[in-house]
Amino acid sequence: MQHHQQSEWLTVADYQLHLRQLTPVQPDSAYPVLMLHGAIENSRIFYNEKGRGLGCFLADHGFYVTCADFAGRGLSQPKASRDFNHSQQQLICQDIPSLIQHLQQQYQQPVVVIAHSWAGVVLAASLARFPHLLPKVKAIITFGSKRVIRVGGFKKRLHIDLVWNRLSPLLCRLYGYLPAKQWRFGADNEPAQYLLDTIGWIRGHAFTDPTDGFDYAAACAKLSWPVSWHFAAINDQLLGHPLDVQAFLTETGLNKGRYTLLGKAQGHHQDYDHISMLTHPCACKDHFNEVMLWLKQIEPQY
Repeated sequence: MQHHQQSEWLTVADYQLHLRQLTPVQPDSAYPVLMLHGAIENSRIFYNEKGRGLGCFLADHGFYVTCADFAGRGLSQPKASRDFNHSQQQLICQDIPSLIQHLQQQYQQPVVVIAHSWAGVVLAASLARFPHLLPKVKAIITFGSKRVIRVGGFKKRLHIDLVWNRLSPLLCRLYGYLPAKQWRFGADNEPAQYLLDTIGWIRGHAFTDPTDGFDYAAACAKLSWPVSWHFAAINDQLLGHPLDVQAFLTETGLNKGRYTLLGKAQGHHQDYDHISMLTHPCACKDHFNEVMLWLKQIEPQY
């Protein structure tokens, strides 16, 4: 490994967000990178102690990388439980702004934000709601990010309509949080309110806040987004279907950025899916390397 790893914690309200800091042995980039994970997972989608993952890859190539665990997930404290709840609005209004401002102040440079899956949605919502954060963001990269799941079929009826929209709220009432890890349909558990807040958007309700009605779609239409690059995977047939990803980009105006479909027919080594686009060993020679080179071409600001 050409980087060092250590953990830090950022206090927000009455909880602490875990930040896994990946520090390059030979720094070669002006911009810090913030990585945000999706639902029922944590920041380990981006790194591990053996040096695998996009976070480790970028750190090995000179970037200062911070992989954040959302409240209640990963090594953040406290964990999701009956005694600790956390809403999607708290993530949008408190956590993401705190993370961006923390890194921008620490490095005195705008931040590159990389988001997987649902994190792309809450990131867009946060920046739309707080446009004063935009000068602090140099670039946005998303992987499999969609807001509405429009694709049909058996997998949608099983995993979304039944498990996510119906079973999961029942589990939240029973446990006080979503025990996705124990029930083996996710890499991490989820606070109950956060799960409940996602359901309307996934079903196709308007892009407005379920708590206070803030109109994210209208706010997005007024923004001038930073440069961005958005990835979808050819074998991602449910959680980030390419058509749903493109619909999300169109809805937010992020479709002005670059878009890449990951698959063998597009010249890549694998037909990637929702998880393997960030975990497969071949990703290093495919899109990880392309992202690294693209980020190094962005004009530094001193």
